[in-house]
Amino acid sequence: MLTIIEWLEKHQLPCFYKKYLGIECPGCGMQTAFIELLKGHLMKSLEVYPALIPMMWLIIYLIAHIIFKFKNGAKILKYSYIFTIFIVLINYIYKIIKFI
Repeated sequence: MLTIIEWLEKHQLPCFYKKYLGIECPGCGMQTAFIELLKGHLMKSLEVYPALIPMMWLIIYLIAHIIFKFKNGAKILKYSYIFTIFIVLINYIYKIIKFI
């Protein structure tokens, strides 16, 4: 019987951006990083897609803020969003430069 991790590994969605343009998109590696995180390989997950953990924090905090209405929640969300986008962009630029 397949475990959830094995099932996820066998059913990863292809990146259409990479398929048709030949270069990775800003989200390439997120699925693999999530699977590595589920396996308990934190460093491998960060190596594959460093923005995954800040992105997960952002989503969890957003849901908690919607439910509990934190006093400075909007401000924290704004800075978390900026930080996450910064990591995504730096990672994307690095990938583009690395493969040129």
